[in-house]
Amino acid sequence: MAGKNMHKKKYRKLAVGGTFDRFHEGHLKLLSKAFQLSELVLIGVTSDEFAQDKGPIEPCSERMSNLVWELEKFTGNYIVSRLDDSCGPTIQEEDIEALVVSEETEPTAQMINDIRKKKGMKPLDIITIDMVLADDGKPISSTRIREGEIDVAGTVLKD
Repeated sequence: MAGKNMHKKKYRKLAVGGTFDRFHEGHLKLLSKAFQLSELVLIGVTSDEFAQDKGPIEPCSERMSNLVWELEKFTGNYIVSRLDDSCGPTIQEEDIEALVVSEETEPTAQMINDIRKKKGMKPLDIITIDMVLADDGKPISSTRIREGEIDVAGTVLKD
């Protein structure tokens, strides 16, 4: 029997970050995992300045409003904020317990934990999800969508 102060979810607070350009199935999987595991999900969206090397992406304000619209699919508490660097609040806020990342961003999570350890903070649990594959067996990515290779569901549009 569960006590009154037992949490229904594994974490009280976890973080997830990304560019969230051309919102797609991979983003959905990342967020689904985050909401499944945590009572509060901190979602960092890369700022225009921080994401400028990624090519022609949607403006941060547009990516954030698209994300908020997509978040209506989930039940749970969240905070969406701008990310101006790779770490965001994860190296300042002691009470963040975990990070949900894709295989592609797992090295950043390891770097965040190295910084946390140097600062005397508890390392974060790192939950890595598999990339969502398009119909051609390659990962769905915003870059591929921008280039017109696939659509947001991973349907191949050109060879």
